Amino acid sequence: MLVVADTSPINYLILIQHELLLPTLYTQVLVPPAVLRELEDPETPEPVRTWVAHPPVWFERRAPQQPLAETVFPTLGSGEREAIVVAEEVQADFVLIDERDGRRIAQSRALAVIGTLGVLEEAAARSLIDLPRALARLQATTFYASPALFEELLARDAARKRQL
Repeated sequence: MLVVADTSPINYLILIQHELLLPTLYTQVLVPPAVLRELEDPETPEPVRTWVAHPPVWFERRAPQQPLAETVFPTLGSGEREAIVVAEEVQADFVLIDERDGRRIAQSRALAVIGTLGVLEEAAARSLIDLPRALARLQATTFYASPALFEELLARDAARKRQL
């Protein structure tokens, strides 16, 4: 089970047309209301807003039972706060988040985190995608990660392929 905490991974997976990896890799994909609102924002890329306007059934809205007050984690956005609570409530396998502070706080609460690159790497490890092609598509967007991180992912992918 995966809880979406950050709009960034969803945005980029939709933009590179790999959003269907989520229901393939995870038994359930839960999204808090605050994250949905952020995805509907007028500044969200048009393909993402179109997708979110008619989300697939596997993209399941789940509100937290006991939301965290903003004062508990003032550096987090409302989507991240809601997602952390939902993840704790349902004992999620992962929290999907790219934002550094949110990752740190989720991990401090004993939650496993995964980001855009982690989803792509997991999919490649299961032979669901061609990682070099997916990363090239991702790099053609506004996604940013250090060149060293991309090289590391590609090296691990090449090593996996050699072992097959």
